[in-house]
Amino acid sequence: MRAIVTNGLTREFNGLTAVDHVNLQIEKGELFGLLGPNGAGKTTLIHMLCTILPPTEGTAKVAGFDVGKKPDSVRASIGIVFQDPSLDNRLTGKENLDFHGRVYGMSKTRREKRIDEVLKLVGLEDRANALVQTYSSGMRRRLEIARSFMHHPKIMFLDEPTLGLDPQTRRKIWEHIQMLNKQEKITILLTTHYMDEADYLCGRVGIIDHGRIIVLDKPKKLKDQL
Repeated sequence: MRAIVTNGLTREFNGLTAVDHVNLQIEKGELFGLLGPNGAGKTTLIHMLCTILPPTEGTAKVAGFDVGKKPDSVRASIGIVFQDPSLDNRLTGKENLDFHGRVYGMSKTRREKRIDEVLKLVGLEDRANALVQTYSSGMRRRLEIARSFMHHPKIMFLDEPTLGLDPQTRRKIWEHIQMLNKQEKITILLTTHYMDEADYLCGRVGIIDHGRIIVLDKPKKLKDQL
């Protein structure tokens, strides 16, 4: 069973086609990149796969569940890091993670154990009890990534995870993403408009523009074609 399968997936907004009949297959354990300029349809596609937006046309299965027929099952199987910040600055890093675990019905024992694990994975164990408002932008991004796999998701969606970060912090985020993909064996779909990011991280890359997948292949093969 593939992690993500779409057939003719389409989304329109008042006559404007944001995602245009996308056919996509992503394997279990894959780190797949969706590369394209702003407004290409990357975020809209992710929002449909995460059940935030209903498709206008077509179908999609995520972790084996139809996004239209079994949205709750899809949500229980995924983690997501949104493009815009979504942490509570008035809580500590640990409290943000604990709240997320409660939402997903994790027991206190499981939450405490998992919080320690994910904070260590992203190198924030020494900042666990500090308010998020004292975190740097890179630390907040790492905490959001930690939160997204707190509940042991099968698939992670990262929507432009390094947008606006400096080069050194971006590289650290890349290392954490690679480590999670290998250690946690999580399928990752990452959107970006940075070509170097897609090249460095992803086993395969799909280039999207005007809502359509223009080309899809391994980064080396795409570069060889130029």
